[in-house]
Amino acid sequence: MDYKYIEQLMDRYWEGQTSQEEERLLQVFFQQKQLPAHLAKYKDLFLYTDAQRETSLGADFDEKVLSAIQISCVEAKRNTWTFRLRPFYRAAAMVAVVFTLGMAVQHSWETQDSGNASDATYNYASYKDTYSDPQMAYEQVASTLKEVSDTFRNAGVQPMDSIGDSASR
Repeated sequence: MDYKYIEQLMDRYWEGQTSQEEERLLQVFFQQKQLPAHLAKYKDLFLYTDAQRETSLGADFDEKVLSAIQISCVEAKRNTWTFRLRPFYRAAAMVAVVFTLGMAVQHSWETQDSGNASDATYNYASYKDTYSDPQMAYEQVASTLKEVSDTFRNAGVQPMDSIGDSASR
């Protein structure tokens, strides 16, 4: 028997150029009990396709998949008015910052333009000593520092041993 047409169909099948009708013809051909030896090795391929076409999913497949996934109910988050107005709060804060900076810049320009810039500078020559006796000035400073120390001690602030300790902390 001449199997040239089947062999040509097989060549076209491997190249992916067969139609569905030609593939169905190949499946019918390979369902025969007696096949040539050189084509018998392809029988399982075409019989497998038929066998898989007949298989289907069970009735409980959907239930098994859904139980494996365990879909939980998700509730929608309720947005409060505070959450909804949050962008406006941010915008209002930005406007306040820009307004404050603008006022500070405007004030500094006005002081420079009006000539009152000397208010911000210190005239060290105009300072006068309040004590003529250095010992009296020392005692006044010592008593003031003792009052400050007592106030910190009463507030629970730990005293530092020296200035070097504060730099290392």
